[in-house]
Amino acid sequence: MNQFAMHAPLLLAQDPWNWVWVVVAIGALLLAAVLLIVFANFGALYVKALVNSAKIGLAELVRMWLAGVQNNVIVFAKIRAYKAGLTDISTNDLAAHYLAGGRVPNVVQALISAHRAKIPLDYRTACAIDLAGRDIVDAVHTSVNPKVIDCPNPASGRSTIDAVAKDGIQLKVKARVTVRTNIQRLIGGATEETIIARVGEGIVSAIGSAQAHKDVLENPDKISKAVLHKGLDSGTAFEILSIDIADVDVGANIGAQLQADQAEADKKRFQAEAEKRRALAVALEQENRAKIEENRALVVLAEAEIPKAIATAFVNGNLGVIDYYRLRNIQADTQMRQSIGGEGQPQPTTKPVQ
Repeated sequence: MNQFAMHAPLLLAQDPWNWVWVVVAIGALLLAAVLLIVFANFGALYVKALVNSAKIGLAELVRMWLAGVQNNVIVFAKIRAYKAGLTDISTNDLAAHYLAGGRVPNVVQALISAHRAKIPLDYRTACAIDLAGRDIVDAVHTSVNPKVIDCPNPASGRSTIDAVAKDGIQLKVKARVTVRTNIQRLIGGATEETIIARVGEGIVSAIGSAQAHKDVLENPDKISKAVLHKGLDSGTAFEILSIDIADVDVGANIGAQLQADQAEADKKRFQAEAEKRRALAVALEQENRAKIEENRALVVLAEAEIPKAIATAFVNGNLGVIDYYRLRNIQADTQMRQSIGGEGQPQPTTKPVQ
């Protein structure tokens, strides 16, 4: 070997074609090494795809690896799709959805379920639903197996929908809504919360339209029929199949409570008005008393003028002594009668003896 190494430069110098063979040999070794590395990394996946007729070549595996795609996810998804009869899905489509941030296994599972259930669902629609954030697998399963939604939702903290009939009696209702997914309206369609809200609104409206609560208790199906005919699934991602009234309980007499509250409010209003009138009467009484006292003061002033008038009458000769005593007799008799009348024993009116 050492002798060959020593004589190799001499041999190459003697025959230039020896350089070509050396380069070819080195290239072959490098190619063999590359193929060995590629087969070591992707050989197992290639063999699985080849055995299952998935038609994925080594070049595609290398290209997807260089693009940052997990080859095992794409290979297994392609095998499942091919075995399920979905031969129109290409490897490039699966890799593109993976790079877009989609969940390739979920999309393939949903397509297989829809294909077996004979539900029209194409690959692009499934990818769009998946990229929109919806669970495409659950949507297909719900479309095949209808879903039951409790109304109201127990997670909201309320257990019943409360409504009042025209006779004032409150009814507490529990309902169950059976829905299935409408895949064509899944993108942009309203969610379960909208269905629950609309059904609750419809139940309240149906009970409020009933003349008496007994009518609702006798025929609860009237509520479900009235609500179902309103087309509450319009604009949502679901199709309402049925609305079933699970339970109806009688609540409080809201009408009587409202009437009692109204009566109490009227009572307080009337009391306030009566108090206002009483205050006005008291004020008027005080004003009248002030006027009485004022008139009494005027009487006292007038009485004070009587002695002056008598004295003037004496001076002018208009009043004699007899007339004066007669006047005093009348005054004394008047005082006596007032004193007797003040004791509560009325006496017959008589003139005093002259």
